[in-house]
Amino acid sequence: MLLFTLQRMLQSIAVLLAVSVAVFLAVYAVGDPVELLVNPEATQLEREAMVSRLGLDQPVWMQYFTFLSNAVQGDMGTSFVHAEPALQLILSRMPATFELVFLAMLVASIIGIPLGLYVGLKEENRIARAIMTGSIFGYSIPSFWKGMVLILFFAVWLQWLPASGRGETVSVFGIPFSFLTVDGLRHLAMPVINLAIPNIALITRLTAAGASEARMQDYVKFARAKGVREKRIVRRHILRNILIPIITVLGVEFGSLIAFSTITETVFAWPGMGKLLITSIYQLDRPVVVAYVMLVTFIFVVVNLLVDFTYALLDPRVSLSERMS
Repeated sequence: MLLFTLQRMLQSIAVLLAVSVAVFLAVYAVGDPVELLVNPEATQLEREAMVSRLGLDQPVWMQYFTFLSNAVQGDMGTSFVHAEPALQLILSRMPATFELVFLAMLVASIIGIPLGLYVGLKEENRIARAIMTGSIFGYSIPSFWKGMVLILFFAVWLQWLPASGRGETVSVFGIPFSFLTVDGLRHLAMPVINLAIPNIALITRLTAAGASEARMQDYVKFARAKGVREKRIVRRHILRNILIPIITVLGVEFGSLIAFSTITETVFAWPGMGKLLITSIYQLDRPVVVAYVMLVTFIFVVVNLLVDFTYALLDPRVSLSERMS
């Protein structure tokens, strides 16, 4: 266990370093933030003063090592636009993104797993075939198009739900949450649905494939021959044995949604990290972009590590050494 943890930590540090180099160089190569920040009527001296203040007069390698040495101390730089620490700015938007992603994955799991079990156990049924066909569309339709259709239908035509914003929030330990208020839930409904639809389709298909294979296994046939009730067979023998790939997908998708919820947050003007990233890219706010990518990479690493440990907890036959190899 200790050896596995140490090796994964070293791998994680190597991944973070590689990502930091790639992202820093890519962001450095795009545009000149001074052109967006400085007044068009500013003098050359004022421009040079701003370049010096932002540290852009140094060679790129020196800028990177300055960033790296500060990052080790928890300082990811200061936003060019907002004039506040980039990491603090991102963390202030994190609760909104986590709330959106967590609820989307919860909805996807609650709907996708039962649908997948139904399809896998009754795959010749017409309804099951219709569900599988619908899952193809659910996974294939672009998020921005789904978002605009949801806004058109629920916000414009029916006028049931608000089209943008986060709505009323309630603070718990200083962290604002929208799902604790009726107005907040109304604002959450469409972006959660928009994020959940492709994951419902993915989980449905994954669960259906696992259930279809598991129901033909000898241990399921033996349980039926013993007269075990069908509900118990599904719950104890089929579902429990297909949870490992489902949990893996849920973990990976959770990290993916945190990183790539930018489209949904932009369409619905949801004040999360994704919307901040898009705005920062437009404004060439380099510290915020680099800090965002580094934070998201760190979240991916932590989620994958937790998935590995969950493997061993769910199935004792799967050892950490096997997962490591």
